Amino acid sequence: MKLKSRFKELAVKYKHAWVFLYIFIYMPWFMFLEKHVTTGYHVIQIRLDEQIPFIEYFIIPYLLWFVFIAAVFLYFFFTDVPGFYKMAKFMFTGMTIFLIISTLFPNGQNLRPVVFERDNIFVDMVRTLYRADTCTNVFPSLHVFNSLSACIAISESSTIRKHKAVCIGAYVLAGLIILATVFLKQHSVLDMLGAGVMAWALYQFVYAPHKGSVPKYERQKRPVL
Repeated sequence: MKLKSRFKELAVKYKHAWVFLYIFIYMPWFMFLEKHVTTGYHVIQIRLDEQIPFIEYFIIPYLLWFVFIAAVFLYFFFTDVPGFYKMAKFMFTGMTIFLIISTLFPNGQNLRPVVFERDNIFVDMVRTLYRADTCTNVFPSLHVFNSLSACIAISESSTIRKHKAVCIGAYVLAGLIILATVFLKQHSVLDMLGAGVMAWALYQFVYAPHKGSVPKYERQKRPVL
C-alpha cells in the first residue's frame, strides 16, 4: 500500500511530465524527413559560410548541447513548473515550426569538408557526427534555437538569476554551441540567423506578455489605500 500511495503521490507531483509526450510527435516526423529529404532540396548557404574555417575542436561544445538542454529542462521540471511549461511551450513550438518548414521547404547544405586537413580524435568525432546526421533539414538550426531557448528560460528565472556564475557559464556554453554549428560546417550562417529570428518572435508570445504582470499573491499583499 505504501508503494502504491507513493507512486500516486509522485504521479500527482510530476503530472506535468505529460509534456514529454511531444517526443512521439517530433521524432517520427523528423526521422521521416531525414529518410526522405535526400535529393532535390534547396541549398541554404551564402558566401560568408565559405570564409568560415573548419575547426574540429568545436565538436566538444556541439555535443555538450545534449547535456545542456537536458540539464536545463530537468532543472525546471523539478523546481519550477510554470517555468517548465513556458520553456516547453517556447521550445516545442519552435521545433514544430522547424518541422513544418523542412516539410514544405526541403533544405540542406553542402558545406561539409570532403577531405580533412588534420587527423586527430576530434576529427574522428566529427566524422562520426557526419555519418549519424545528414546535411539536410538544417533551417532554422535547432542547436541554435534550443540553446537560445535554454538561455531565455534561465534569464527569466528569478531564482537562477541570483547565481551569476551559473548564468555566465550557461551563456558562454550556449555561445560556443552556436559557434560550433558553423565552425563544424553543420549549418550555414543563415540557419543561425533564422533560429535567432524565430526565438525573438516566439519570445513575444511566450514570455513578453508576462513581463509587466503582477502575480496575484503580490496584489493581495498590497494594502488598500
